[in-house]
Amino acid sequence: MTSHVLSSIQTLAKNQPQITALTDGRTSLTYRDLADCLSTFAVKLKAYKGTCVSLEMENSIDWVIADLACIAAQVVTVPLPPFFTASQRENALCDAGAQACISECLKITPLAYKAVSLPEGTAKITYTSGTTGSPKGVCLSQTGMEQVAASLLSVIGAAPAKHTAALLPLAVLLENVAGCYATILAGGCYDIRSQAEIGLGSATTPDCVALVRYLATSHATSCIMVPELLGGMLHVLTQTDMRLPDMQFIAIGGSKVSPKLLDESRRLALPVYQGYGLSECASVVAVNTPNGILVESVGQLLPHIDAHVADDGEVCINHPALLGYVGDQQGPSSYATGDLGFMDDKGFLHITGRKKDVLITALGRNVSPEWPESELLAQAEIAQCLVVGDGASFLAALLVPATEQVNDVMLQKAVDQANALLPNYAQIQKWAKVRPFTLQEGLLTGTGRPKRETIMQSYHPLIESLFKEESYANIF
Repeated sequence: MTSHVLSSIQTLAKNQPQITALTDGRTSLTYRDLADCLSTFAVKLKAYKGTCVSLEMENSIDWVIADLACIAAQVVTVPLPPFFTASQRENALCDAGAQACISECLKITPLAYKAVSLPEGTAKITYTSGTTGSPKGVCLSQTGMEQVAASLLSVIGAAPAKHTAALLPLAVLLENVAGCYATILAGGCYDIRSQAEIGLGSATTPDCVALVRYLATSHATSCIMVPELLGGMLHVLTQTDMRLPDMQFIAIGGSKVSPKLLDESRRLALPVYQGYGLSECASVVAVNTPNGILVESVGQLLPHIDAHVADDGEVCINHPALLGYVGDQQGPSSYATGDLGFMDDKGFLHITGRKKDVLITALGRNVSPEWPESELLAQAEIAQCLVVGDGASFLAALLVPATEQVNDVMLQKAVDQANALLPNYAQIQKWAKVRPFTLQEGLLTGTGRPKRETIMQSYHPLIESLFKEESYANIF
């Protein structure tokens, strides 16, 4: 296997050895330093003779070194997010047959899990479910992952990757591939600090002031974030004189983004571009770019992607990175995403909702919940939300206030403002105020997307009450 990421590091280490490859704000490694570090650790891994290891540490320079060294040593990696519960970790490690764990300070700890059969060519196994059950391990090839990174650079250009800020956990494939690998292929600097340091240490209340300050002072030129963070950043930029003059490209994904947020981003000179991807496709599938943007779409397909829309509207993708799942010996020739959408005549992909999540009201109206949710999330008072109402005569919502200072009156005003942008059948008639949806409770994916079924199960009695009682409900 030839790794273009490793080849890029070796080339830069030889020809431009003093260029900074990684920094955490205190320590910096040049490309020569990085080449030496990963080579040393790869030798250590080969001596250990383990075939599958987990990566279990916070965002750090060591995380990147470990990941790259595993590529060099041809060791399968299982990145585990720090927000996984003990049960989720156990399930993933057992399922993947991890034989060692790499933790802080590049410590290798043997594990007693039995090796399992994996599809040939598996380089990374990613678990995205986050449930306490038995999520599927997605087996990906290194070539396929790097192809995503290279395709991104081909449509965006290398300039935005000059200084990439890592905002998402590196165990999230989107950050690992589209953030880290793409930056290295571009010969840029990957700025990777602890989540707490950049204002993202809390699972429920991100400090967006600290986040904006970090992006400004680090002079970052690109980053990847989820809509919730974008909304918080826009609020900070609107309320303060802080700006991000160095920023060239902000990729936004994880869930549908309201056009209102995108319009506000443009007004504040934020270069925000919506994209779309899945773990089974090694993260990014489509993205808007400076050379091709349609705000109501998720962008055009990356050059190496082949996709079609089935007769029922489901988006299906052929992707070389997907080898199958743990326990399977052959992956599907075409991956059915579960997302509904269409391609327009200019090649832009439009995602209209989830196949299984479409709400059919008692009046026979089909409503993708992401539609009203995007308008609710565009309101500064609302941090998170979930719209429900399948089979009911109206729609209701679970709302998480942006701050403790947001009261019921303010929430109702926010709902009214969102409703003004929606037709009657898609408006929110009742709502309940709830606690934040967190990763620790298994209510969010790694990219911050609400896990609809899990949340609905968790709040089942409350949801039922919304369709029985006239008064608003609140739970804390």
